[in-house]
Parts: sequence; C-alpha cells; structure tokens
Amino acid sequence: MDISEVSYKNIIDALSDGLYITDVNRKIVFWNSAAQSITGFSAEEVIGKHCSDNILTHIDDNGNKLCLSLCPLALAIQQDKPQETHVYLHHKNGQRVPVLVKVRPLYDNEGSIIGAVELFSDYSKQKIFEEKLKTMEQLALIDTLIQIPNRRYLEQQLHAAFEQIKRYQIPFGFIFLDIDNFKTINDTYGHSVGDQVLKYVASTLQNLTRPFDTAALWGGDEFALIVYNVTISSLSELANRIRMLIENSYYIHDLKTVGVTISSGATLIRETDSIETLIERADRLLYTSKHSGKNYLTVS
Repeated sequence: MDISEVSYKNIIDALSDGLYITDVNRKIVFWNSAAQSITGFSAEEVIGKHCSDNILTHIDDNGNKLCLSLCPLALAIQQDKPQETHVYLHHKNGQRVPVLVKVRPLYDNEGSIIGAVELFSDYSKQKIFEEKLKTMEQLALIDTLIQIPNRRYLEQQLHAAFEQIKRYQIPFGFIFLDIDNFKTINDTYGHSVGDQVLKYVASTLQNLTRPFDTAALWGGDEFALIVYNVTISSLSELANRIRMLIENSYYIHDLKTVGVTISSGATLIRETDSIETLIERADRLLYTSKHSGKNYLTVS
C-alpha cells in the first residue's frame, strides 16, 4: 500500500491528541487539528513562531515557566532523549489546561537531530463536565455567561455534603476565591475583556477539580469550591496550586496580556459547623487574604 505525504498529514490530523513539530531551534513547522482544539490556537497563528512566543507557555506544578528554561521539548533536543511529563499549557482563551506531554527527538538520514515532535493529551475530563453542564443548564443551575455552576447549585451541594458527613463521615473542604482588582480590569479594558477573564478563571477551576468536587460562581467575581476527602494539607496544596495557576494565566487583548490574581480562604468542615458557620469562616479567611496584600491564601 502506497501512503502518500498527503495521507500521512490526514492521519496525523485525525489524531485525538495534539501534535506539533519544531525544528532544532524550537520553531513550529507543523500543528495538527487536535492541537488547535485543545489550545484554541490555529495552525496559521503558530506555524513559523517559536513555542515560547506567547503560545503554550508551559508551567509545572510549582509555577516554573518551562518555556523560558528547559521545557520538555528543549530537553529532548538537548539530551537526545524522549521526555514525558504533566504540565499546564496556556489556552488561547486564557485558562490553564492540564496535559500529559510526550516528546521525541527527530533525526535526519545521517542521524543528526533536526527537531522534535510533541504529543499532548488533555486530561481535564472536559468532555465529562460538558455533559454535566447540559443537564445542569436545563435545571437553571448554570451561569450562562461563563458556563460554570451557579450559587444555587453550590448551595444544593453544600446541603448534600453535610448529609454525607453525617452518614459516612466523609470530610470536605470549602474554598472562597475572589479575583483581585477585577473592577480595574473592567474599567481599563471594558466588560467584554472582563467577561473573558471570568471565563478563563472558571475554566481553570473546572480543569483542576475532580468530577465529584464542585466549583461554582458564588457571585460577581467570587468563586467557591467544595473539595471532598481532603486533609488541611491537601486542601492548602490545591488552593495554592489554583492561586499559582491563575496568577500565571492570561488573556491576550490587542496584543497585550491581561492577567489577574486571586485571594483565597480555605477551611475544613468541623463537627460544630453549620452551612452558615462554614461559609462565614471561609469568608473571614478570604477577607484576611485580601488585607494581606492579595494574591494570597489563608487556611484554617
């Protein structure tokens, strides 16, 4: 069977995983359809550019900006060795998307490295969440602007969480998050850009929560999360990762990056808690973070 060059391209474009190819200087020379679907960037926007040119800007769990140092692709080229790792890429709309990255060096006929190929898979379980959203939208439990559960839904889930802890003693954490200086974004860039910021913050939260946890818009520019089966340490780790990832996220408007930070208050359920006391404590912790310089997490 003779498979032409066109057929190879069609096969690569049919992949469900994102795939792109760079030369030895990390300039992008190929970008498949799934790469566009996962990142929001079209082939026309990225081919000819370097992978660090405000495109994917990979960061790791610790907030290290990999594209400014030795990212997995650069390591594969430099060390002549395949690389595999989990990173958070930057979506065109602003949110961070967790992906599994696999990189292999590419060689010419003489065995010299001429570039690398990166394959990346979205593991945010976004498709599962989209099905959930359809059902919730029918029940008026979704904020239609940013496509995230609303306060009504979160309050329902809080009642369910209190019932579960009575029956099964499953602990849970509660986090309040508020976007810092959000009014400045609206005043400087307009409400349409403010809406985009809300959307990428919401998408980042959705991508970082497990299917049985809940992330919701509490109101305005404030979000809330219910996180099951956590310790104070793991709750703090998650809340701080969210803070770090949103700090490193951005929306591109008129060739300028527009980013925000968040302040957070996180707490675990206590035996004496009611829904009201849990919310009040998380709100006080958030208030403390706001008055500690913002872009801050307070846990108790």
